[in-house]
Amino acid sequence: MAAKIQLSRVAIELDDVGEGHPILLLHGFPATRYLWAQVAPLLVKTGYRLLVPDLVGYGASVAPADVSIDMASQSRWMLEMMNALGIVQVSVIAHDVGSAAAQIMVANAPQRVRSLVVLDGVCGSEWAMDAIASIQAWAPADAHRLFPVLARRLGKSPALRQMLSAYDGQQGGLRLIRAARDLDPRQTANIGEALRSSGVPALVLWGEHDECLSVDKVGRPLAELLGARLAIVPGAHFTPLDCPVDVAAALQDFLPANG
Repeated sequence: MAAKIQLSRVAIELDDVGEGHPILLLHGFPATRYLWAQVAPLLVKTGYRLLVPDLVGYGASVAPADVSIDMASQSRWMLEMMNALGIVQVSVIAHDVGSAAAQIMVANAPQRVRSLVVLDGVCGSEWAMDAIASIQAWAPADAHRLFPVLARRLGKSPALRQMLSAYDGQQGGLRLIRAARDLDPRQTANIGEALRSSGVPALVLWGEHDECLSVDKVGRPLAELLGARLAIVPGAHFTPLDCPVDVAAALQDFLPANG
């Protein structure tokens, strides 16, 4: 069921489906909650409640122009959303830079996170920022030209193209430029010790053909940092869309049982 959560200055659009232990699914950049469209139904069938938001400033979730939509703020808003829904603790599954928000949640409020899964995510200050430098530098007056470029570069499948379509047109392009400019790798550069000592069980999943974030430079160090098992799945960077059945199976093997 689609829902809207109004917080102090931002509004979060999310899908809230299923029953059982709550799982928070976080997308990254340049994505929306559509990233989880093929994984979520498989988890619902297993007996979980899924909270699948658009991060603030992405997709249909909005924030005023003077509010930064950085990942530290996203982590705070996710906790506030949980409070608004009356949820004390969740498992968090996060992709790409959405995993920065998830890691900050673990570092700041480990008691709110029952378990953590990172898919093709970030580690320390390694956020693959070179890949989005051109978007950060994109002229706002030409924002309408951004979607066609992204679609050619990333839209190798209908599902990817569908996800990216949220950023079509002038306003969509402006949202993506704003999101790119608000990303700040310094926000996870120094949380390693807090992650190590959190006690939160973790799993790291990585696409065997990920060319955006290297499994050797990012995935393995992240797994070591989290004390997590590293599992390779047969996809590229956008694993929830590339190989949803494999991702769902790995998640079901790891996630805590309901109850």
